[in-house]
Amino acid sequence: MQLTVADLAKRWFRRNPDKLSDVEARVLQSAVEQRTLSKDINVVEANDQSTGDRIADRIAQVGGSWTFILGFLGFLAVWIALNIWLLGQHPFDPYPFIFLNLVLSMIAAIQAPVIMMSQNRQSQRDRLDAAHDYEVNLKAEIEIMALHEKLDEMRHGQIIGMREEIAAMAEQLRRINERLDTGKPAT
Repeated sequence: MQLTVADLAKRWFRRNPDKLSDVEARVLQSAVEQRTLSKDINVVEANDQSTGDRIADRIAQVGGSWTFILGFLGFLAVWIALNIWLLGQHPFDPYPFIFLNLVLSMIAAIQAPVIMMSQNRQSQRDRLDAAHDYEVNLKAEIEIMALHEKLDEMRHGQIIGMREEIAAMAEQLRRINERLDTGKPAT
C-alpha cells in the first residue's frame, strides 16, 4: 500500500496536511518518495557566495589570526624604530606618532565592519545549518516510527500465526484424547 503525505500527516503528526509547516510537508514528502534530505550546507553556501562575501570572509580569516597580529606588531615596531632611531633629526612621523594613529584608525574603521559582515554571514549559515539539522532529525524520527510500525505488524502477524498453530495443535490433542477415551487407535 502506497502511503501519501496526507496519510502520514494524520498518522504521525495527528494533523491535516494543510496544517503542516513547509518543513514538515517537505520531510513527509521525502519519506513518501524514499529520498534523503541530507546535504552539505557549506557546499550550498559556497556556491551562493558573492565576491564581496568571499573577500569579507578572507579578511576576517586573516585579520583574526596570530600571523596578522604578530606581523602587525612587527610593523608597529619597525615604524617606531624608523621614526625614533634611524631618521633621528627628520622623522616623517615624530613622537607621539600622529600619522601612525591615523593609519591604525583607518584600518580599524575598515576592518571592523568587514569582520562584522563575515560574522553575520556565519550566523546566517549557523541558522541554515540548524534548520537543516531539524529537517534531518525529523526525517529520522519519522523513519524510526515507520520501522516501529513495520516491526509491530510483523510481530502481530507472528502472534496470529502462532495462535493458529496453537489452535491446530489443541484440536489435534483434543482428537487424540477422544480416541484414547474411546479406545480407538490414533491416526
